[in-house]
Amino acid sequence: MRPIDAGGRGHVGWGMAILWVSLGSSYSNSSEAPKLDERHRTWIQEAGNADSDEVRLILLKQIRNDPTLDGSLKPDADKLVAEVGRWLGAKPLAYFDRELYRKGDYDFGIAPESPFYPLTYLYRGRMLTWVIIESGGWGKPGAKRAYLDTARGFFEEYAKVFPKNRIARMYLGQPIPPHTVYSSPPGAPAWAVDQREGIERLADIIEWWIDHRMRPSGEYGGGWGDDCEMWRWWVPVLIGFDAPKITQAQARFSEAMMNQPHMRLGYTTHMSDVEHTAEDSADVITPMMHLEPDGDVWSRRALRLGELMETFWTGRNHRGFLQFKSTYFTAQKVDTDPQRACDTVYHPRAVQPTLLYWQRTGDEKLARLFSAWMDAWVDATARSERGKPAGILPSAIHWPDGTVGGLGPDWWDPRNHGESTLYLWPSAMDLMTHTLLLTYRMTGQVKYLEPIRSMARARLKFLQNPVKDPAPGTEPWCASKLGFLTGVIAKYRFLTGSKEFDDLLTREMSPYTRFRMQGDRHTLEDALRRNAAALRINFEGYTGEVRYTDRVLRFPALFESGWMFPQGLPGIGTPDTSLLYSTVTGDPGGAGYFPLNAVRWFTPPRELGVLVTDSGPDRFAAELFHFGHEKRPMRAELYLLAPARYALTVRASDGVDPSPLATQEFVVKGPRTRVSFDLPPQRACTLTVVRR
Repeated sequence: MRPIDAGGRGHVGWGMAILWVSLGSSYSNSSEAPKLDERHRTWIQEAGNADSDEVRLILLKQIRNDPTLDGSLKPDADKLVAEVGRWLGAKPLAYFDRELYRKGDYDFGIAPESPFYPLTYLYRGRMLTWVIIESGGWGKPGAKRAYLDTARGFFEEYAKVFPKNRIARMYLGQPIPPHTVYSSPPGAPAWAVDQREGIERLADIIEWWIDHRMRPSGEYGGGWGDDCEMWRWWVPVLIGFDAPKITQAQARFSEAMMNQPHMRLGYTTHMSDVEHTAEDSADVITPMMHLEPDGDVWSRRALRLGELMETFWTGRNHRGFLQFKSTYFTAQKVDTDPQRACDTVYHPRAVQPTLLYWQRTGDEKLARLFSAWMDAWVDATARSERGKPAGILPSAIHWPDGTVGGLGPDWWDPRNHGESTLYLWPSAMDLMTHTLLLTYRMTGQVKYLEPIRSMARARLKFLQNPVKDPAPGTEPWCASKLGFLTGVIAKYRFLTGSKEFDDLLTREMSPYTRFRMQGDRHTLEDALRRNAAALRINFEGYTGEVRYTDRVLRFPALFESGWMFPQGLPGIGTPDTSLLYSTVTGDPGGAGYFPLNAVRWFTPPRELGVLVTDSGPDRFAAELFHFGHEKRPMRAELYLLAPARYALTVRASDGVDPSPLATQEFVVKGPRTRVSFDLPPQRACTLTVVRR
């Protein structure tokens, strides 16, 4: 097979007549054409039109095993049966990617003249599409456009022959409607209707993966390194609610991962860069510390990472500051090759669970460790060195000299990794800014806020007076890339009430932060409506079609500009799980670093809308709506309240009866406090907790 050319044509034979439009009836030499009777043509048509690969496989086996099938076609039928079976059950799910990387296509070993050949187009189109969703074209100029053009051609030709197949048409921008419709009673708040739909549909997707992809080993088919990332989009359900099936699946996976041979020392023994080595521990210990905050096993595992950091991974550089010695390390080895010898903004991932443990416990030993580390980054930010503007966090600090950047010629490109953009400034800057904010919160020392403040000033200055095409490495260039700052700034605002960054927040805040700060319900409701619409369609695109488990919710990206269609297709949005997490828990940012989730609702994520409207060390408030028909017992665990006595009140907010539905007083003694109350059916309510 010849590879795809620069124009993305491949070997589909665009421009020439399709030989198989009438299955089995058009060949260059009719005397050599295999005999395909009407029954076999009908079965192939049914197989091609089937949306289900399982049904297609049954029909193909039926054809293959039919004794009247022309013997010359049996090898093709055998090959197709084997390949469809492999698509359904292969480990890993993306078994085809190496061949695609080499050839630009996947060889089924079936000639274009075969009546079975049209069936290969669906699978080849899927394979190409998911490789591009995963890799983006793996750095080859023009590869993304060429491969997606070829994939689109495969789907278009398949849809011509099998027009009833909804999967091929889904890839061509024709959405598959929802399998379930969620009805709402009159008077249900708009936010609750759309949030409830988003949460339930997300839970449906999670449960599909548990039911259909979770293997006896605990894996999901993408490999441990990708499977471990799935919890990141489970967060609104996993951390926001109590869903035993989902909680148990996460616990099973996390324990299985930590019991793998390469994790026997508490961190991987497979050498790679920190972005990849840290995943196998950070992405399995961190969710379990949310789910089992008192669990000794997970606390010990978190502390093990702090031990490795203190005794093995870090040292004092020539400037006297504590920093990581390398971008590449394992539980057994630190690679101090000068090219790789960089601390980076990705390094908080290596100790992500330990940072959460510190946040929860205030451990003094960890306070000393993390403060000393952040001192290095505060110092590097303040310096103007190698052309870096003062006040801008670098993406790397070189070891052992402590200079900003790496051995690359430019401070913003450390060249500490083979992939050209992974550590290129700003890289994973959000991880470091949240770690700095956490350190400020835990120590009370204002110096840890200064990198955030200085970059916020630069960002606001740029937004007020934009610079067109700023030179790389300059302050305007850096400021143009600092849009991510609003997440950490919103957490600072919610945490302290300080308005010092409000000028910046009002320009770039999320819909939830805007709702909390300005009372803008319309923008929030619009965002929830768009999220529900994104999850309402193409369930298959989030489940059975997915081939890479670190890209489960990425299917809608195909319809953005520059993807499957160069101009994009309107109306197919991408789910916003961060929005759902924020509305359910009150955290204006993410759950991964310095989470500020104010509550977890110990109730299933079904038939319920919960919108946190206020939270802080002395208060909590939420709007609630139960879509069911019976009174609902509710339990909630509150996380941000300072020790004191509090009063809880539940009222209906429909204006019918202002008297409280429930009242109680309780005392907060520690970081977690549970409260209970009943929620009436189909009636908008408010929950308030105030300090006495």
